[in-house]
Amino acid sequence: MDEVSLRMLQLKQEGFCCSQIMLIMALEAQNRTNRDLIRAAGGLCYGVGMSGEICGALSGGVCLLSLYAGKGFGDEQAYERLPLMMEELTEWFRETPGANYGGIRCDEILAQHPDMTACGLIVASTYAKAMEILLTHELNPSRGRDD
Repeated sequence: MDEVSLRMLQLKQEGFCCSQIMLIMALEAQNRTNRDLIRAAGGLCYGVGMSGEICGALSGGVCLLSLYAGKGFGDEQAYERLPLMMEELTEWFRETPGANYGGIRCDEILAQHPDMTACGLIVASTYAKAMEILLTHELNPSRGRDD
């Protein structure tokens, strides 16, 4: 098991859900913390408000991309490639984890994997893909927007 997977497992054991883990990992890559953001990401757990809808790895992943490229203040503009980046992650998710694990909705995935064994693999692969997308679009995962 690699270092990233071990850290994700530790965070899961600490009680964080998939969307929170995605953002904690991104913040840690920047050597930052943001408790308010992690609390807010809890609203995406288990398919947006625990509704079973869109997988928290995907929703957390697009939030991760927006953390690096989104608008954060009134006088700031989002990175012009952000919509494309989010589209790339969503399409990849449909074609890869979605196809392999039963869909893009938490309920669909858990129907096929009720023991949640697929979740760690989905979170790890989605995090890796989000990091790849950042690099492809010339954003440094170790630097925040304000660095």
